[in-house]
Amino acid sequence: MNLESLLAGIQEYLPQHSLSNLMHRVARCENDWVKSNIIRFIVDKYQVNMSEAKVRDLSWYKSFNHFFTRELAEGMRTFDSDSRVICAPVDGKVSQAGAIAADTIYQAKGHSYRASELVGGDPQDYAAFSHGQFANLYLSPRDYHRIHMPVDGTLRKMIYIPGRLFSVSPATVRHVPNLFARNERLVLFFDTALGPMAVILVGAIFVGSMETVWSGSIMKTGPRPRIFDYSQQTPPMLLHKGDELGRFNMGSTVILLFANDRLRWDDNLKPGAPLVMGKGIGLLD
Repeated sequence: MNLESLLAGIQEYLPQHSLSNLMHRVARCENDWVKSNIIRFIVDKYQVNMSEAKVRDLSWYKSFNHFFTRELAEGMRTFDSDSRVICAPVDGKVSQAGAIAADTIYQAKGHSYRASELVGGDPQDYAAFSHGQFANLYLSPRDYHRIHMPVDGTLRKMIYIPGRLFSVSPATVRHVPNLFARNERLVLFFDTALGPMAVILVGAIFVGSMETVWSGSIMKTGPRPRIFDYSQQTPPMLLHKGDELGRFNMGSTVILLFANDRLRWDDNLKPGAPLVMGKGIGLLD
């Protein structure tokens, strides 16, 4: 057993939720000494590019979480306006991308997981994706942590699914089976011109909460999933390509699912490839 495998295995026994609750409090601490030292440490360690931030003055941020969910400066990212183009919803790196084969999504060497388990197990929700396309997109601590729409879409349903909080670092993903379908997650279902789309926000250790622009923070709420139905909302909740849909309070992973098997990912969408929010990552043939 190598060190990478050992560290991943240890996470099985950590009090993941207690540690994340502690981080939730620390990240929102407004004590000047505490928040300033944490912010400076992260900026230095991960070489955060503050030249892209709307507010570059580190002392302006009220807490570490306020800094972590910072806005980008106006015009810093642009989205391809072609309706056939799927744009990167986040800054980060590609974990994996490809076709969904008979409900199976590739995680890493030796590991895969089921789309049906990822989105919650209701056949009405997952059937459309069983032969579609997926992209796993990883956000590191240095990245912008707001999530934007990759295409125009009308929100149909949202499900909060409780679960574990394994790290989603590449090293852990290589060693923890079924990780993304085991971790806490928020599943958003949209109707789009390209067919059904799901955007999954995957929680991880130290992710205090996830939030959307329409519902606010989605906190851990017990052992059962929570379902939010927007299908009958009037007017329908339409989000345009590039609109902010939510954010992570600390870093994690976004998974895109598309039902349309005619979608083709860009040839450069390979594991480890950098992502710039707004740039095209796929195209409907």
